Parts: sequence; C-alpha cells; structure tokens
Amino acid sequence: MIKQKTLKGNRKWLLVLVALFLFNSVVHTSFAQQVYRPAKTRILFLLDASGSMFARMEKDTRINVAKRLLSNIVDSLQGAKNLEIALRVYGHTSPPAKRDCKDTRLEVPFRANNHADIKKRIQSISPKGTTLIAYSLQQAAYDFPLEPNTRNVIILITDGIEECQGDPCAISEALQSKGVVLKPFIIGLGSTADFRKAFECVGRYYDANTEEQFNSVLNIVVSQALNNTTAQVNLLDIYSRPTETNVNMSFYEMDNGQLLYNYMHTINERGNPDTILLDPLYKYKMVVHTIPPVIKENISVTAGKHTIIGVDAPQGELLVKIEGATNYENLKFIVRPSNKTNTLHVQNANIKEKYLVGKYDLEVLTLPRFTFKNVSVDQNMVTTYLIPQPGKLNITYPIQYFYADIYQVIRGELIWVHKLPVDYQRHNLIIQPGDYKLIYRGKGITRSNNTFTREFKISSGQATNITLN
Repeated sequence: MIKQKTLKGNRKWLLVLVALFLFNSVVHTSFAQQVYRPAKTRILFLLDASGSMFARMEKDTRINVAKRLLSNIVDSLQGAKNLEIALRVYGHTSPPAKRDCKDTRLEVPFRANNHADIKKRIQSISPKGTTLIAYSLQQAAYDFPLEPNTRNVIILITDGIEECQGDPCAISEALQSKGVVLKPFIIGLGSTADFRKAFECVGRYYDANTEEQFNSVLNIVVSQALNNTTAQVNLLDIYSRPTETNVNMSFYEMDNGQLLYNYMHTINERGNPDTILLDPLYKYKMVVHTIPPVIKENISVTAGKHTIIGVDAPQGELLVKIEGATNYENLKFIVRPSNKTNTLHVQNANIKEKYLVGKYDLEVLTLPRFTFKNVSVDQNMVTTYLIPQPGKLNITYPIQYFYADIYQVIRGELIWVHKLPVDYQRHNLIIQPGDYKLIYRGKGITRSNNTFTREFKISSGQATNITLN
C-alpha cells in the first residue's frame, strides 16, 4: 500500500469513619454549560473553646479575639449569595477535670439568615475543657445537609493539638475521600513549628499569632472558600509551543475522583489558550481527551493567582483512504499502540482524526484484513494509507446448502479469509482484489472426499459471480 505524509500547518479512626460514612456521603457534581458551578457553599466554623483559649494574645485573651473576629466575619457574610454558615464548638460544656473527649456540639446549624444567632451564641461561649479535634471533625460530617451540588468547607480555629488520642489526619482524609467536605482550613493561634507540623496532614494551615494576623488570615480563608481563580492549559506540541487545541479536558478532584469540570480547550482571538475558572480549594487530576488521553495529576491553583498548566500533547492526523469509487458502506479500522493489543480507537475510513505523536498499529476491517505496523504519526502531518478499491463476490446455491470457506492465495499459501453461513443460499461480499479459492462440501454429504475447490479472481470495481450446484 502507499504511505503518504502531508504537511498540515495508615489509622483505625479512618477505618471506623469510612464504614460510618458509607451511607452519609453524596457526590456534589453539577454541570451547567459543561462547567461545574456549585449552587451553594456551606462553611462550618469549628471553634476551639478548650481551657487554653484563655491564654493571652497581645492585650486580650485568645478566646476574646476569636469571638470578636469571628463575629465580624459572620457579619460580613450577610447577604452573600449561595452561602450558608454554621457554628460548632468543642471543649466548652465540661470542666477540665472531667476530660470529656466527646464535648463537641453543633451550636447553630446551617440555615438561611442565621448570622445573628451565630453571633449571639459566639458571645456566650466560655472555654472550659479539653481539645478534641478528631472527634469534632468526625461529628462535623453530620452537620452538612445531604444535598448535591454544594461545596462543604470547614474552618477550624484552634490553639492546641489533639488531647484525646484521636487522629485528626485520618478523619480529615476520610471526610475528603468520601466527598463529605473539602480539605479543611486550620487557623492556628499562638502556634509553634511542632504545632504546624501536626496539622499539615489535616488541611490548609495558617499561623495567626497576633490579632492583626488572625484578622488577615480569617479573611483570606473565607475568600478562598468563596471564590474561583483563573487558569489556562497549554497543550504543547513537540516544539513546546501551546498550539494544540479543540480537545475536551476533564478535571477530577484528586482525592476522591469526583468529576468537577469539563472544558473544551480553545485558543482565543489573540492566539493564546483561553482562560478557564477553577476552584482553588481542590487538588486536581486533569485528563486531556486526546487519543490516547494525557493525564496530569496533583494540580493545584492558588486563589487570586493566574495558573498556567502545561502538558505535552503533540498531535498529527491519521487517514486510511480507499482508492477510487467504493462499495464499502462504513469501512472502519482499529488503531492500537505499536506492538500492543489494547484498542485505542475504531476510526472510519476516509475521515482524518488526530492522535498523539508516536507509533501505532492499524487493522483495517476489510475482507481480507489489511494490517499496518509501526505507523508513524508526526507533528502537524497527515499520515495516509491507501486501500485498493474492492470488488464484489456473489455466491449462490440454487440446489443445496454448503459448508464453505474462502481463502486468499498468496505465493501458493492459503490464508483463511471468511466462513460462509451454512443456512443461506445467497452471499454477497465486498472483497479486496486478489486470487482466491472457495473450498466447500455439501451440508448433507458425510464423506470428506466430496470436498470441492473453486478458484476465482477479484478485480477492483468488478463483480465476480459463482454458482454452486
């Protein structure tokens, strides 16, 4: 055949929690015009009211600073669209001597216009007991209503590490992997290096050692919980230029596999990859749906900062073309990676399609098959293979039925091509040019020596008629 190239311009808490939440998770996915846009964000403020919160932060106590700043941020969120907030507190109902490791309570649940209730409840809180972060996170999972198409966020404000032998990291991991909440935010008051290290695996950690830092961090965290940020995906050719485009990209949440976005890649009127919106609270796995697909994992975007995501996706085109007029109604061919058996695609003949630059094996579903090995697809090239125009073979049995097979004769060797159905008396085949033999025996004949052979030749564009008596 002719080949042408044409330039084309580890944790027991975790085990317990996974079992616990099998019934309590929901996939929060929705699409509008192919883009994930959550209908609602829910923020749960989880406030530490253990005894240590009476420690000083500059001129006041940590608890007073926390109550003041938290009340201010709750006030600022009144009127925010598609947002509900709630308040859970721990360490505030049992005395220190009791060391109550279940002292956590949802003080104000999620509902619309509950801001005044939250502020009132914040002012009445007085620190007492111990620090039970893991159990509080575990219970917080039940605070979020079971509703699809939402973003569930926890903002933990604490000045101490776990005191109840729980594992906050395992709990947080389970919450995220089950899709109950996004990675929590932790605001650490009066923290140390060891304190910060203890929370690295729980969520996004921020230091707040002064009231000014606390205020700034709280506003940053709430802003990140509410806003998307911009990004662009550069699909790079072999010259590392972002010229590839017009392919769908799917963005999945890295931890639990939740599908969040679909964007059809576009290059704008200035010749640059178009800007897209991504939620900075997620870590992503991106699948670029080229053939074969390209996958990039652990993608993070920073709130308020334009992020460029580069991925190698050089492409060329592949075409199998039939010479002249054809009787094939819908000829297809299978495309596989070179020297492998998995099917990448089944492509129509006479139609060009894009593939990543590389080597492929083709199996054209003609009769007999055409196979092409180590086909090279190159950047901005159309790799073309030509298939001869087929002929027609018409076989009829006017008197009896036959067992019959067709073989192609190549240098004296018989290559099996096709088995004719037994209980039909007429067969019409589209077949490639060449020399063939029809080997047959009558259906009711019980002696092998009554096997017969008929030789015939198929020519392009011509019909060959055979009648078996």
